[in-house]
Parts: sequence; C-alpha cells; structure tokens
Amino acid sequence: MLTALKRTTGKLPTLSPGTLRRDVLASLVVFLVAVPLCVGVAVASGVPAELGLITGIVGGLVVGCLPGSSFQVSGPAAGLTVLVHEAVQQFGLAALGAIVLAAGLLQLALGALRCGRWFRAISVAVVQGMLAGIGLILILGQVYAMADTDQPSSGLEKITGLPGLAAGIASRPEALTAFAVGVGTLGLLVLWPRLPAKVRLVPGPLAAIALATLVTAGFALPIAKVEVKGLLASIQPPGLGELGGLAQLSVLGTVLAFALIASAESLFSAAAVDRMTGARTDYDKELMAQGVGNTVCGLLGALPMTAVIVRSAANVQAGARTKASRVLHGVWLLVFAALLPAALGVVPLAALAAVLVHAGAKLVPVRQLPQLWREHRGEAVILGVTAGAIVFTNMFEGVLLGLLLAVVKTAWETSHVQVDVRELTGGRTLVALSGNATFLRLPKILDALEALPRDKPVELDLTELRHLDHACRSALDGWTTQHNAAVAPSPADRPATVTATAGRSTATATAASTSASTSASTSASASASASASASTSSDGSPHRG
Repeated sequence: MLTALKRTTGKLPTLSPGTLRRDVLASLVVFLVAVPLCVGVAVASGVPAELGLITGIVGGLVVGCLPGSSFQVSGPAAGLTVLVHEAVQQFGLAALGAIVLAAGLLQLALGALRCGRWFRAISVAVVQGMLAGIGLILILGQVYAMADTDQPSSGLEKITGLPGLAAGIASRPEALTAFAVGVGTLGLLVLWPRLPAKVRLVPGPLAAIALATLVTAGFALPIAKVEVKGLLASIQPPGLGELGGLAQLSVLGTVLAFALIASAESLFSAAAVDRMTGARTDYDKELMAQGVGNTVCGLLGALPMTAVIVRSAANVQAGARTKASRVLHGVWLLVFAALLPAALGVVPLAALAAVLVHAGAKLVPVRQLPQLWREHRGEAVILGVTAGAIVFTNMFEGVLLGLLLAVVKTAWETSHVQVDVRELTGGRTLVALSGNATFLRLPKILDALEALPRDKPVELDLTELRHLDHACRSALDGWTTQHNAAVAPSPADRPATVTATAGRSTATATAASTSASTSASTSASASASASASASTSSDGSPHRG
C-alpha cells in the first residue's frame, strides 16, 4: 500500500500515527459526503443507484493510488449528469459502458501526448458557462423528480412544462407530498451552513437525506424510493455489439464530449485544489489517472468519473495529509455497497432530487455575475450564451458555440489598429498605421484611407505594425493602385503618390514611378519615395537595405 501511495516525486508520504489518524478521519468525512452524491447523480442520470457507487469506489481504489493530484477525490459528478442522461436516453444503458470506456482511452491518449496543459487554454468564461448550463438543466430536471414526475427530454420542454408541473403538484396528493419532502430537504441544505460548527461536523447532504428518510419512514409517506438491484447485479460490461456501435458518428460525438468535459472539469478542479494546498499537480499525469479510472468504469458499465471539487475540498478541509484519505474513502464505499445495500432502498427519490437541485444551484455563478458584467462584459456575454445554448440545444453544441465566441472575442480584442493621419509640408499626407492589422479591422483602415483627398500624394508608414495579414496587405495594394491612378492617369509623368516605409512589420504599398536618388522595391510592384527606401522579400517580410 505504501508503494501505491507514492507521490509524483517518487518519495513516500510520511505515514506516522498522527498522519494516518488525520487521513482516516478525512476519508470518513469524504465518504459521508460521497454517498448521497454518488446515489443522487446515478438516479438523476437514469441509471441504477449502484452504478454511482461503483464509480465512486473506482475513483477511490484505482485513481486514488495513481500519480497526479494527491488530494483530489474522483467519482460521479453532477457536471456530467445531463450528458449521461442524454446518452442513456439515446443509446440505451447497455451502450454507456462502451462510451465511458472509449472516453477513458481517449483521456489516456491525451495524457500520453502531454495535452493536459492545453486545457489551461480554455476560456474560464466558457467553463463557467458550461457548468452554469449544466446547473440550470439539473435544476429544471430535478424539480420534476422532486414531485415524482417524469421530466421532459429537452431544456425548452422542461421550461414550458413548469406550469403543468405546478398544476400537477396542486391536484395530486402524492406529488404534493413528494414535493414537500423535497422542499424540506432543500431548505435544510440551504440552512445547514448557518448552523453551529458542531452540528456541521456531519455533511449537509447526508444529514438532509437521513432526516428525509426518517420522516418518510416514520409517517409512511407514499412516495417513490430508490430501487436496489445489488452491486454485482448492476455491473454490465459492454459486449461486442456495444463496442461496434462506437463507429457511429453520433456515438463518437458523445465519447468526445465525455472525454473533453470530464477532463476539463478534473483539471480545473486540480487547479482549485492546488490553490488550497499549495501543491502543484502534473496535469498530464492527472489526465492519465482519470483516463485509467474511466476505462475501468467503462469495463464495469458504470458512470463516467471526474475529479469532484466538493469531495476534494471536503478532503482538504478535513485535514488529509496523503493519498491514503482518498483511497480509504473508496474502501468505505465498497464496504457500504457490499454490506448495506438495503439502506438505499428506503431513501426517497424526492430527497435525492433536492440534493441535486442544490448541487446544480452551486454551479451557477449568480454572485459573480454582476461583478463580471461590470469588469469584463464580453466574458459575461460568453458565459450567458454558453449556458443558454446548453439549455436550449445540448451540451456539445453549447460548448462549441462558447469556444467559438471566445475565439472571436479574442481575435477582435487583439486586432486593435490605430490610424493616424497627419499633413506634411509640400501638400503631402502621412498615414501611420500601428498595432495589428487584420481583416477584422479592414473597415476602419479603408474608411480612413478613402476619406483622404484623391488628388494629393499620400505616404503610408507601416513601421509600427506588429502584424499585417494577407487580407489587409491585398486591400492596401488595391487602394494604392486606385489612388495612384486617380492622382496621375498618365504613367509617364505620374508622381510617387504613395510610399511605404516598412520596418519591423510585413508591409506592402505600391507606387508607379521612380525617383532619381532613392528607390524601393516591394513584392507587389516597383515603388519609390523621395526620401526613404524599403525592401520587402517575396513573402512580405521586411528587411533593411
């Protein structure tokens, strides 16, 4: 076991009696936090509750022993609930294992190719928007489950069905009873952080579920409860038919979504845990550890896993010192699932739904939005559009739209160009461009140039440009040709109306005549200036002559 607990540096953690005691206590806290979440995520995903426990066990016993983050705890996450539910509805429960297996292998490949660090390049607004969209879908869906009512399939139908849900709760006593249990559970979860510290030693979700279970059993309330199959009976390894189905384009899209979203959530969680502990996670090793875990989960037909910030934070705050805490939490989950499976059969579904509604609300950054809107309005728009697209379309399309908006926003902000027009002696006009001249700024550049008098010579100064793309280069060539033609229609006596001074940038401008004392050449045509010369190579890269 000591070998399995090696840190990524290769040194053995110190397992003194004091350290081991802290790890054991932390593992018990994480176990108590994980049980209701594992079961709740599984039920909300439309799969047997035991599959959530299996994923939690693999996250502890397998991923817990692997290199990567020492304090991060893995298991089924609310962030993948919506995607898993859609996959089960579309492809069936039997195909879930094959999809998770393929996603795990893809994560292993990404880690082996050292792609873990590139997940840092994902816009934070897109990630927050993704989580917010997941949270909204989770809330909308689990509100129906709180009333023991089947939820609609799409986000739009969930929203439009809310009036009918309210009418059903008011008219059906069973739905009203279940909803009351769910609301009571949710109320306790909201109030729990405000209770005395001694009371809060018990995790809020566990206390809320236990109280709801006692009330339901004590008053013999006629509401739905968790269905229990047994741990071994729930394991369904994927068959050849399910593995062959991975060739379908729609299934491959789901595999890609599973892998990318699970990886992003895990690595962002690792960054948060590093800030809490001062440690530094090797993202590539953590990505491979998650890939191993999902591969094992896929072989068992269980839910996909990610590193979960709620459990990870509980692990750190409970005083964990080594990886032993997360490994032991997997041991406790295994003991619970093997010896006390009947305990799940008395838990009301409405209470589990309330736990998921509370978890979904935490994914929506309501408190941060006003400040984000004031300081970074573009980021707030990306967050809102990503979340809305996920609600009204699906996870994959919503995230793609968010990434596209982030790229467009970045391109727009980095393509700033300044156009400075000054009158010189001799009736000449100097136009100096600085910044990044890209196609996004062509309207601004051409508007400034076309506003100049057509009968005066113009000198273009491009020395301060950091970047000049092909579209701007072509546009400047075209404008130069038109301006020269307008100034002097006869090539024989046409003056040098436009000159380009090219320094650090890739610059091109053309004129049609040559001066006796100074010459300049460009890739477009022969050009001249009365007092300066510039030479550019055939690919547009400048050099001093």
